[in-house]
Amino acid sequence: MNPATRTAYFVLAFALFAFVVWIIVSWRRTRYTFAQAGLYLVNDFFTRLLWRTEVSGPLPIAEDEGAVIVCNHQSGIDPLLIQLCTDRIVHWMVAREYYYSPGITFVFRTLRSIPVNRGGIDTAATKQAIRLCQQGGLVGLFPEARVNLTKALLLPGRSGAALIALKARVKVIPCWVRGAPYDGTALGSFFMAAKARVRVGQPIDISEYFGREGDKRVLEELTKRFLREIALLAGVSNFQPRTAGRNWAADEENGAEVISDETKAVV
Repeated sequence: MNPATRTAYFVLAFALFAFVVWIIVSWRRTRYTFAQAGLYLVNDFFTRLLWRTEVSGPLPIAEDEGAVIVCNHQSGIDPLLIQLCTDRIVHWMVAREYYYSPGITFVFRTLRSIPVNRGGIDTAATKQAIRLCQQGGLVGLFPEARVNLTKALLLPGRSGAALIALKARVKVIPCWVRGAPYDGTALGSFFMAAKARVRVGQPIDISEYFGREGDKRVLEELTKRFLREIALLAGVSNFQPRTAGRNWAADEENGAEVISDETKAVV
């Protein structure tokens, strides 16, 4: 081996060693486990380079304060985009059939997501979400409960976020996502370039309703309020939200309020 080749190998080995040290030092400065840090490193690649995500700022919440995050639902990667707004783990409530999907359940388990049944109220999942918020954690939910494939700004909302926030006695942070790629499949977004945007709203103080989580009217009122705050982040001030009833699937087909492309704001 000639001296030039030996030097090249040495430089390459040193660079690799320095990179590993940098990863370890960066990881030790976070509150993540090593596996979580590795996943978030991969997340940075996709969100910043492939999807060119821009965020309006960090989540406006104290480091040790629990909160519920509510967001519109454009794509399965929406939680990955929201993660850019915080260096804390966000415990997303994930449909049980996705949570236990072969090949991806490791990711959900590592990130401490919460598996939840689609139909009705999942008592165990709700209790887990409440407990995490009370312990100072962040719990993420999509009030629409599914990806919005309609022309409506937002689908009718479910009251799970209101119930959890009231029982945990925490604030609610609205977010708006725009431009998230989606082709109808779970993995398709990872092969699609995009220009995504995330707008973060101010925390919603619902303390005046504490202790009234058993009142259905309160839950519906708060759910509509969350949807209006999300719509405001999209630049729509006259949005009329609806809550999801028993015939929720039919409600979606009949359409929530539809707005034209011209009135949709650009984040």
